[in-house]
Amino acid sequence: MGVAKRRRVDKNCGVHFRDKIIAWDQLPAWRESFRATGKKLVVTNGCFDILHLGHVTYLESARQLGDALLVGVNGDQAARQLKGPGRPVNSEADRAAVLAALASVEGVCIFTETTAVKFLAAARPDVYVKGGDYTLDTLNQDERRTVESIGGKIMIIPLVAGKSTTALLEKISQL
Repeated sequence: MGVAKRRRVDKNCGVHFRDKIIAWDQLPAWRESFRATGKKLVVTNGCFDILHLGHVTYLESARQLGDALLVGVNGDQAARQLKGPGRPVNSEADRAAVLAALASVEGVCIFTETTAVKFLAAARPDVYVKGGDYTLDTLNQDERRTVESIGGKIMIIPLVAGKSTTALLEKISQL
């Protein structure tokens, strides 16, 4: 690629995925800044250990429910407690960076707890999205109360059949 063409690409590239990673202590200010725009914020969370078609389909669907999507990522210790020994495969920093590189994702924030209660309290979603393996009754009720107490709406999005990190890891282990 010639120098002139490279400059044009660099000049036109206005998005840098690392800029979409929000430090925990900056989340309230980020949220207030976003609230000032009057746009609807969609929030989801999870481990997102090995990104696959099920994840990106879910995230794209979640993004369609508002003007921007913020993803909370369980930190390494929390992911290990949730998923078991040997997990996560990818570090929290790597998982956050890969998510931030997606066009459907406006921001990513790592949080240390196994539940998203504190994250949701700071993120203050207009819409909170979870995957179809949850119902309103099986969702963590503290998370549900947190979202409902701020006037947020909870949406459940169907999973992509046969697409999961666990299934992918099982397939890899058989190679």
